[in-house]
Amino acid sequence: MKAVITTFFAASLCIAATVLTSFVQPNDESTMKNTNTDDVNSQGFAVVELFTSEGCSSCPPADKLIAKVQEENAGKPVYILAFHVDYWDHQGWKDVFGNRDFTKRQYQYASWLKLETVYTPQAVVNGKQEFVGSQEPTLRNAIASGLRTSSQASLTMEAKRDQNKITLNYQTKGTGNSALLQLALVQKVAQTVVKRGENAGRLLPHVQIVRQIQTQQLGTNGAGDAEIMLPGNFDPKGWEVIGFLQNKSNGEILAATKPELKENV
Repeated sequence: MKAVITTFFAASLCIAATVLTSFVQPNDESTMKNTNTDDVNSQGFAVVELFTSEGCSSCPPADKLIAKVQEENAGKPVYILAFHVDYWDHQGWKDVFGNRDFTKRQYQYASWLKLETVYTPQAVVNGKQEFVGSQEPTLRNAIASGLRTSSQASLTMEAKRDQNKITLNYQTKGTGNSALLQLALVQKVAQTVVKRGENAGRLLPHVQIVRQIQTQQLGTNGAGDAEIMLPGNFDPKGWEVIGFLQNKSNGEILAATKPELKENV
Protein backbone atom coordinates (compact mmCIF):
# COMPACT_ATOMS: atom_id res chain seq x y z
CA MET A 1 0.00 0.00 0.00
CA LYS A 2 1.30 3.39 -0.90
CA ALA A 3 2.11 5.72 1.94
CA VAL A 4 0.58 8.72 0.18
CA ILE A 5 -2.16 8.74 -2.44
CA THR A 6 -1.23 10.19 -5.84
CA THR A 7 -2.88 13.36 -7.13
CA PHE A 8 -4.42 11.62 -10.13
CA PHE A 9 -5.74 8.72 -8.08
CA ALA A 10 -7.14 11.06 -5.43
CA ALA A 11 -9.00 13.02 -8.08
CA SER A 12 -10.29 9.80 -9.63
CA LEU A 13 -11.58 8.57 -6.28
CA CYS A 14 -13.26 11.88 -5.56
CA ILE A 15 -15.00 11.68 -8.95
CA ALA A 16 -15.90 8.06 -8.26
CA ALA A 17 -17.53 9.12 -5.01
CA THR A 18 -19.68 11.57 -6.97
CA VAL A 19 -20.69 8.88 -9.46
CA LEU A 20 -21.56 6.43 -6.71
CA THR A 21 -23.64 9.02 -4.94
CA SER A 22 -25.62 9.71 -8.10
CA PHE A 23 -27.11 6.20 -7.86
CA VAL A 24 -28.41 6.78 -4.35
CA GLN A 25 -32.02 7.86 -3.99
CA PRO A 26 -32.08 9.75 -0.67
CA ASN A 27 -35.68 10.83 -1.21
CA ASP A 28 -37.03 7.27 -1.36
CA GLU A 29 -39.76 7.45 1.31
CA SER A 30 -39.70 3.74 2.13
CA THR A 31 -35.91 3.77 2.58
CA MET A 32 -35.97 6.89 4.74
CA LYS A 33 -38.76 5.47 6.87
CA ASN A 34 -36.76 2.33 7.61
CA THR A 35 -33.63 4.26 8.53
CA ASN A 36 -35.20 6.92 10.76
CA THR A 37 -33.14 6.91 13.96
CA ASP A 38 -36.10 8.44 15.87
CA ASP A 39 -37.59 4.94 15.96
CA VAL A 40 -34.52 3.48 17.65
CA ASN A 41 -34.69 2.82 21.38
CA SER A 42 -31.65 1.02 22.85
CA GLN A 43 -28.40 1.47 24.72
CA GLY A 44 -26.20 1.60 21.63
CA PHE A 45 -24.20 4.45 20.12
CA ALA A 46 -22.81 5.62 16.79
CA VAL A 47 -19.43 7.22 16.20
CA VAL A 48 -19.42 8.71 12.69
CA GLU A 49 -16.00 9.59 11.29
CA LEU A 50 -15.99 11.57 8.05
CA PHE A 51 -12.73 11.89 6.13
CA THR A 52 -13.10 15.03 4.07
CA SER A 53 -11.18 17.90 2.48
CA GLU A 54 -11.82 21.46 1.39
CA GLY A 55 -9.86 20.61 -1.76
CA CYS A 56 -12.30 17.92 -2.96
CA SER A 57 -15.40 19.00 -4.90
CA SER A 58 -17.30 15.86 -3.83
CA CYS A 59 -16.89 16.63 -0.12
CA PRO A 60 -19.29 19.56 0.51
CA PRO A 61 -22.41 17.36 0.16
CA ALA A 62 -20.98 14.98 2.77
CA ASP A 63 -20.12 17.90 5.08
CA LYS A 64 -23.69 19.15 4.68
CA LEU A 65 -25.09 15.70 5.44
CA ILE A 66 -23.22 15.26 8.72
CA ALA A 67 -24.39 18.73 9.79
CA LYS A 68 -27.96 17.59 9.13
CA VAL A 69 -27.43 14.34 11.01
CA GLN A 70 -25.80 16.22 13.89
CA GLU A 71 -28.82 18.49 14.25
CA GLU A 72 -31.39 15.71 13.95
CA ASN A 73 -29.69 13.54 16.57
CA ALA A 74 -29.11 16.18 19.21
CA GLY A 75 -29.22 14.60 22.65
CA LYS A 76 -28.64 11.07 21.32
CA PRO A 77 -25.41 9.04 21.60
CA VAL A 78 -24.39 9.95 18.04
CA TYR A 79 -20.86 11.37 17.90
CA ILE A 80 -19.75 13.14 14.71
CA LEU A 81 -16.03 13.54 13.96
CA ALA A 82 -14.88 15.30 10.78
CA PHE A 83 -11.25 14.54 9.94
CA HIS A 84 -9.78 16.85 7.29
CA VAL A 85 -7.04 14.96 5.42
CA ASP A 86 -4.05 16.63 3.79
CA TYR A 87 -3.52 14.74 0.51
CA TRP A 88 -5.62 17.24 -1.46
CA ASP A 89 -3.50 20.21 -0.33
CA HIS A 90 -1.28 20.20 -3.42
CA GLN A 91 -4.28 20.54 -5.77
CA GLY A 92 -4.34 24.32 -5.40
CA TRP A 93 -5.86 24.82 -1.96
CA LYS A 94 -4.42 23.89 1.44
CA ASP A 95 -7.23 22.81 3.74
CA VAL A 96 -7.04 25.07 6.79
CA PHE A 97 -8.06 22.12 8.99
CA GLY A 98 -6.01 19.48 7.19
CA ASN A 99 -3.67 17.35 9.26
CA ARG A 100 -1.26 14.56 8.33
CA ASP A 101 -2.28 12.65 11.47
CA PHE A 102 -5.83 12.43 10.13
CA THR A 103 -4.55 11.04 6.82
CA LYS A 104 -2.61 8.43 8.79
CA ARG A 105 -5.79 7.53 10.67
CA GLN A 106 -7.63 7.02 7.41
CA TYR A 107 -4.87 4.75 6.14
CA GLN A 108 -5.11 2.81 9.40
CA TYR A 109 -8.77 2.20 8.61
CA ALA A 110 -7.78 1.03 5.13
CA SER A 111 -5.64 -1.59 6.85
CA TRP A 112 -8.26 -2.56 9.42
CA LEU A 113 -11.05 -2.81 6.83
CA LYS A 114 -8.82 -4.39 4.17
CA LEU A 115 -9.31 -1.62 1.61
CA GLU A 116 -6.96 -1.10 -1.32
CA THR A 117 -6.71 2.66 -0.80
CA VAL A 118 -8.39 5.73 0.71
CA TYR A 119 -10.72 8.35 -0.75
CA THR A 120 -12.84 11.36 0.10
CA PRO A 121 -15.50 11.73 1.25
CA GLN A 122 -15.34 8.52 3.24
CA ALA A 123 -17.49 7.76 6.29
CA VAL A 124 -16.68 5.10 8.88
CA VAL A 125 -19.27 4.19 11.53
CA ASN A 126 -18.22 2.57 14.80
CA GLY A 127 -14.97 1.55 13.14
CA LYS A 128 -16.72 -1.32 11.35
CA GLN A 129 -18.54 -0.03 8.26
CA GLU A 130 -17.25 2.34 5.58
CA PHE A 131 -18.93 3.94 2.57
CA VAL A 132 -19.07 7.14 0.50
CA GLY A 133 -19.77 9.90 3.02
CA SER A 134 -22.56 11.55 1.03
CA GLN A 135 -24.74 8.42 0.83
CA GLU A 136 -27.54 9.48 3.15
CA PRO A 137 -29.59 6.25 3.38
CA THR A 138 -26.44 4.20 4.02
CA LEU A 139 -25.34 6.61 6.74
CA ARG A 140 -28.76 6.57 8.38
CA ASN A 141 -28.85 2.77 8.30
CA ALA A 142 -25.39 2.55 9.87
CA ILE A 143 -26.33 4.99 12.64
CA ALA A 144 -29.61 3.19 13.34
CA SER A 145 -27.77 -0.14 13.52
CA GLY A 146 -25.26 1.30 15.98
CA LEU A 147 -28.00 2.71 18.19
CA ARG A 148 -29.81 -0.65 18.21
CA THR A 149 -26.70 -2.62 19.19
CA SER A 150 -26.01 -2.71 22.91
CA SER A 151 -22.33 -2.41 23.84
CA GLN A 152 -20.62 -4.80 26.26
CA ALA A 153 -18.09 -2.06 27.11
CA SER A 154 -18.63 1.27 28.85
CA LEU A 155 -16.75 4.56 29.16
CA THR A 156 -17.39 7.37 31.62
CA MET A 157 -15.36 10.53 31.74
CA GLU A 158 -15.07 13.81 33.64
CA ALA A 159 -13.34 16.81 32.07
CA LYS A 160 -12.05 20.02 33.64
CA ARG A 161 -10.36 22.94 31.93
CA ASP A 162 -7.50 24.73 33.62
CA GLN A 163 -5.90 27.55 31.59
CA ASN A 164 -4.17 25.85 28.65
CA LYS A 165 -5.19 22.23 29.16
CA ILE A 166 -8.09 19.87 29.79
CA THR A 167 -7.67 17.25 32.50
CA LEU A 168 -9.75 14.09 32.12
CA ASN A 169 -10.57 11.32 34.55
CA TYR A 170 -11.96 8.18 32.92
CA GLN A 171 -13.29 4.78 33.89
CA THR A 172 -13.94 1.83 31.59
CA LYS A 173 -15.53 -1.60 31.87
CA GLY A 174 -15.69 -4.63 29.61
CA THR A 175 -12.88 -3.59 27.28
CA GLY A 176 -10.61 -6.60 27.45
CA ASN A 177 -6.89 -6.18 26.80
CA SER A 178 -6.96 -4.80 23.25
CA ALA A 179 -8.65 -1.42 23.74
CA LEU A 180 -7.12 2.04 23.52
CA LEU A 181 -8.65 5.33 24.62
CA GLN A 182 -8.98 7.86 21.79
CA LEU A 183 -9.47 11.52 22.73
CA ALA A 184 -10.63 13.97 20.07
CA LEU A 185 -10.63 17.73 20.56
CA VAL A 186 -13.43 19.05 18.36
CA GLN A 187 -14.34 22.52 17.09
CA LYS A 188 -18.12 22.55 16.74
CA VAL A 189 -18.56 24.92 13.77
CA ALA A 190 -16.48 26.95 11.32
CA GLN A 191 -16.56 28.16 7.74
CA THR A 192 -13.95 28.83 5.10
CA VAL A 193 -13.92 30.90 1.92
CA VAL A 194 -11.99 28.71 -0.51
CA LYS A 195 -9.96 30.78 -2.97
CA ARG A 196 -8.35 28.12 -5.15
CA GLY A 197 -8.68 24.49 -6.21
CA GLU A 198 -11.80 22.50 -7.03
CA ASN A 199 -13.99 24.49 -4.61
CA ALA A 200 -12.66 27.93 -5.57
CA GLY A 201 -15.10 30.74 -4.77
CA ARG A 202 -17.23 28.68 -2.42
CA LEU A 203 -18.05 29.36 1.22
CA LEU A 204 -17.76 25.98 2.93
CA PRO A 205 -19.46 25.46 6.31
CA HIS A 206 -18.08 22.76 8.60
CA VAL A 207 -19.24 21.03 11.78
CA GLN A 208 -17.53 18.80 14.34
CA ILE A 209 -14.04 19.49 13.05
CA VAL A 210 -11.42 17.38 14.77
CA ARG A 211 -8.49 19.65 15.61
CA GLN A 212 -6.38 17.01 17.31
CA ILE A 213 -6.66 13.39 18.38
CA GLN A 214 -4.50 11.50 20.83
CA THR A 215 -4.26 7.87 21.82
CA GLN A 216 -3.90 6.75 25.41
CA GLN A 217 -3.14 3.37 26.89
CA LEU A 218 -5.73 2.43 29.50
CA GLY A 219 -4.64 2.65 33.10
CA THR A 220 -4.74 -0.10 35.70
CA ASN A 221 -8.20 -1.65 35.99
CA GLY A 222 -9.30 0.42 32.99
CA ALA A 223 -9.23 3.75 34.84
CA GLY A 224 -6.90 6.72 34.85
CA ASP A 225 -6.21 10.33 33.94
CA ALA A 226 -5.28 12.11 30.71
CA GLU A 227 -4.45 15.62 29.58
CA ILE A 228 -5.19 17.49 26.36
CA MET A 229 -3.13 20.59 25.66
CA LEU A 230 -5.23 23.38 24.16
CA PRO A 231 -4.42 25.57 21.15
CA GLY A 232 -4.36 29.35 21.48
CA ASN A 233 -7.71 29.81 19.70
CA PHE A 234 -9.59 27.42 21.98
CA ASP A 235 -13.09 28.59 22.92
CA PRO A 236 -14.80 26.59 25.69
CA LYS A 237 -18.24 27.43 24.25
CA GLY A 238 -17.37 26.37 20.73
CA TRP A 239 -15.24 23.27 21.34
CA GLU A 240 -15.76 19.89 22.99
CA VAL A 241 -14.04 16.60 23.78
CA ILE A 242 -15.24 13.24 22.49
CA GLY A 243 -13.69 10.11 23.93
CA PHE A 244 -14.05 6.56 22.64
CA LEU A 245 -12.61 3.12 23.17
CA GLN A 246 -11.19 1.42 20.09
CA ASN A 247 -9.97 -2.10 19.52
CA LYS A 248 -6.39 -1.70 18.34
CA SER A 249 -6.47 -4.98 16.44
CA ASN A 250 -9.48 -4.40 14.14
CA GLY A 251 -10.56 -0.78 14.69
CA GLU A 252 -13.97 -1.56 16.17
CA ILE A 253 -15.22 1.18 18.49
CA LEU A 254 -16.47 -0.32 21.74
CA ALA A 255 -17.90 2.68 23.62
CA ALA A 256 -18.01 6.46 23.40
CA THR A 257 -18.90 9.49 25.47
CA LYS A 258 -18.86 13.28 25.43
CA PRO A 259 -18.08 14.69 28.88
CA GLU A 260 -19.36 18.03 30.07
CA LEU A 261 -16.46 20.47 30.08
CA LYS A 262 -16.20 22.09 33.51
CA GLU A 263 -14.03 24.97 34.66
CA ASN A 264 -11.44 24.01 37.25
CA VAL A 265 -12.01 26.38 40.17
